[in-house]
Amino acid sequence: MSLPTSRDEFKEYCLRKLGKPVIDINIDDAQVEDRLDDALQYYRDYHFDGTEHIYLEYPVTQADKDNGYLTTTSNVVGVVGVFDIGDSLQTKNLFDIRYQIHLNDLFDYTSGRFAPYVMAMRQIETLEEIFVGKKPIRWNRHVNKLHIDMDWRYDVEVGSFIVVEMYRVVDPTTYTDVWSDRWLLEYAPALVQRQWGQNLSKFEGQQLPGGVTLNVDRIMNDAKETIMRLEDEMINSYSLPVSDLTG
Repeated sequence: MSLPTSRDEFKEYCLRKLGKPVIDINIDDAQVEDRLDDALQYYRDYHFDGTEHIYLEYPVTQADKDNGYLTTTSNVVGVVGVFDIGDSLQTKNLFDIRYQIHLNDLFDYTSGRFAPYVMAMRQIETLEEIFVGKKPIRWNRHVNKLHIDMDWRYDVEVGSFIVVEMYRVVDPTTYTDVWSDRWLLEYAPALVQRQWGQNLSKFEGQQLPGGVTLNVDRIMNDAKETIMRLEDEMINSYSLPVSDLTG
């Protein structure tokens, strides 16, 4: 059978890997769903393919101005920063600095030099950084509120856009290749196997019809060893290095 491309196919793959239908997997369907959610959560938190780096435009509404923050969605796992708001380099009108340079100094792109323009822009950015500075932000993934410390009454207008640099979860319902990820195809069945062992633990040592004895420890230990190996592999091979924090 081909690799799974949906949650249902992925669930069946996990159960088949544990022995279904040859072996009766003693686990409830809701428990399987819970273990799949656990696997996806771990994958999103640590795998570099579990999230995507994006720049998202937020149109400012009156509610945003009244609240003093932007509301993010639950699939956002990290906010890096926001593009400069109301900086001197934005071309808004005829008297904008960049507009005047374009109009007077760069009328002919075929013969003009760009070095003075680039140096002038860097100088303006430096002055803006010194005298205005970046807008501080505060965000927590469980609160889903992006606070930008500025005067919302005057610094932004309703209908303008704030561009946010963030990391967002890769949705497997849209990008179905997630279900065929090699690491996830091993990790999810191991979680289901551990749950299976926990369900059978109360029957440890009991003899089944035909003289067969349940070896629950073998099921549990195999699952734990696989989980530990895969989590070490995740941290050492699939996780991005921790970024430096300057205080």
